[in-house]
Amino acid sequence: MLQVSKGALYYRPMPIDPYTLSLMDLIDTQHTKTPFYGSRRLMAWLNQQNHQINRKRVQRLMRLMRIEAIYPKPKLTKRNAEHKVYPYLLRGVNIEKNDHVWSTDITYIRIGNGFVYLTAVIDWYSRYVLSWRLSNSLENTFCVEVLEEALSISKPEIFRPVPL
Repeated sequence: MLQVSKGALYYRPMPIDPYTLSLMDLIDTQHTKTPFYGSRRLMAWLNQQNHQINRKRVQRLMRLMRIEAIYPKPKLTKRNAEHKVYPYLLRGVNIEKNDHVWSTDITYIRIGNGFVYLTAVIDWYSRYVLSWRLSNSLENTFCVEVLEEALSISKPEIFRPVPL
């Protein structure tokens, strides 16, 4: 009558066992330290840590965690002619004093089972961090607060966000 199969109605997904969770945590920690390790090197590293695991299991866990080794992919240097090319506006600019050029960036920091986001404003000449904040969400309010705090200290001649 409702056209719902009994298998879908009564199916309860199996939880991941604690040993697999500990393996996933080890893989994530090692991948954070050495993101260029693929499944073969991670398998060898885990075997050195006294975890007898084969490559197919490491590959499956990496797929499940959505991580992959970082390495040069083929033909990545070919530019798409349709994409707009933005000029580098600071070429030839000599940064010789404080408050000449500022920059900002957002990054994430892994903690426990999640992440916090860090945003900072930095002076390019002195490498001084003018303002920074941590947030557990990527809302724009904490970024605006960081910028307002830095601007309350002084004003730059050039403000440049870090490109993606």
